[in-house]
Amino acid sequence: MSTPLADTTNPDLGLLYAVNGLAKRSPQWLDHLVSWVGEYGILIGLAMLGLVAWLQARRRADAPVAIAGLLWVPLSVAVAELANLPIAAIVNRPRPFVDHPGLLVLVDGKAGTHSFVSDHSTMTMAVAVALFLVNRKLGWIAGGLALLQGFCRMFMGVHYPTDVIGGFALAVAVVLLLAPIAMAVLVPFCHALSRTAVAPLIRAPERGGSARGGAPRGRRRGRGAVRAEEQPPESDLAA
Repeated sequence: MSTPLADTTNPDLGLLYAVNGLAKRSPQWLDHLVSWVGEYGILIGLAMLGLVAWLQARRRADAPVAIAGLLWVPLSVAVAELANLPIAAIVNRPRPFVDHPGLLVLVDGKAGTHSFVSDHSTMTMAVAVALFLVNRKLGWIAGGLALLQGFCRMFMGVHYPTDVIGGFALAVAVVLLLAPIAMAVLVPFCHALSRTAVAPLIRAPERGGSARGGAPRGRRRGRGAVRAEEQPPESDLAA
């Protein structure tokens, strides 16, 4: 038996019908494209952003701290998804097309699964917020993809707007509340890795030198460069 959340308010249901109505008026190729983007495309795009962030983080003066922040990205997604399991079971909200058969559903295999909160929305927003803490520019791009993800889920007819909002809120709470604890563990871990054989994964090798045990380039350029390293750019988690 579903909870009262299955009986959506008019604004919630009205917005869903408005967005899903776009699918009914769109050509079939566009519906297929949005379905692929909403199921897989955005997640692939976020993975590519993570790769770019890693390549950039390895070249930063505070590389071990930045890499630690990037490690928190997939870990925060896993924690948020685990947190969603009891929430989904307690709320027990069916998919919108169960109570509203007039919706156009663009993806199969969702019947019998929970609607609140949206897993895809949770994952994408968790990536966006965690990535923003390390690299603001890439974080903004990821945030845009997360918003697009929420739109796609409604367009596909598999989530209410409040499912999407709930996923966003859960992701933000998990990432920000647990980030200090995660970084307290991950930063020393990455510093330790930077002194092992896997050091190139943490800090990019310098030209003409070795990444393992090598001093940051700024140290060879005088005292002023060392001070610049002490205040790494664009990393809230490093502060």
